[in-house]
Amino acid sequence: MTTTYISILRGINVSGQKKILMADLKVLYETLKFTDVTTYIQSGNVVFRADKKTAGADLARKIEQAISKKYKFDVPVIVRTADEMKKAMASNPFVKDKKIDVDKLHVTFLSDAPEEINLESIKKIDFSPDQFVIIDKEVFLHCPQSYGETKLSNKFFESRLKVTATTRNWKTVHTLVDMAGKI
Repeated sequence: MTTTYISILRGINVSGQKKILMADLKVLYETLKFTDVTTYIQSGNVVFRADKKTAGADLARKIEQAISKKYKFDVPVIVRTADEMKKAMASNPFVKDKKIDVDKLHVTFLSDAPEEINLESIKKIDFSPDQFVIIDKEVFLHCPQSYGETKLSNKFFESRLKVTATTRNWKTVHTLVDMAGKI
């Protein structure tokens, strides 16, 4: 029995760094015995099917190792099942506010749920007008100016929460869930 997964890679094809063509990434996933592999845009989003017995963290490590072996650089990978991604979409507290422009919403995906002590360390941080809410392994962001200028970056959350993080805009999250529903 297989499950549909979505993997999101951190930091590839940015300013010419860690270049991986999506066609090559698709082939790499297929060599790992994943099926129905589909990529979305150049930033490393992959929808695929894999054996249900393999946990997301194990799949992430398997993909990271394959990329490291083939490309000789490290790329953090975060994996969610299609159902986990749908749940994350439904959990976004900002979409309920009709005054918020959904084009200003992002989700930072964390490799693990942060430890309580690390969560406590950022609860009082205020980078207004930017806002964030952490639910389980997702950080929901509203950046009314520009995500490119926010202090609520992957590096911020990684240093404070002690987990790997990668961010996608709301449109990409929707598209990935839609793609997952079609395979």
